[in-house]
Amino acid sequence: MAGFGKGFIDFEDLLPMIANKVGVDGLINELCNGFQLLMDKDKGVITLDSLRNNSILLGLHDFEEDELVSMMREGDIDGDGVLTHMEFCVLMFRLSPQLMEESWFWIEYAIHQQLNDHSDASV
Repeated sequence: MAGFGKGFIDFEDLLPMIANKVGVDGLINELCNGFQLLMDKDKGVITLDSLRNNSILLGLHDFEEDELVSMMREGDIDGDGVLTHMEFCVLMFRLSPQLMEESWFWIEYAIHQQLNDHSDASV
């Protein structure tokens, strides 16, 4: 997937920088914002049409039709032809090899935060 269009090269470099700069919560917020920008507002999911029509907002205007179709196919885990929020987030992580390598750090960090929040609430 790293060879898709010019946007993914930049994306692979950008997403880890965002994660390091804004932390887990900030990264999740950014992914939510990206999903919101690309989704079909009526259906609440990303369709091929909404990806095609809204991708320019995220700087993906250099993508060819076959690249958009491949991206949808790659991210569509359940095979229903659309991307849910979770499928979109998984796809974004898969497209960023550095984040995949760092994913255990982020999981441990999130668990640690959850445990701290829980212990603070019980005091």
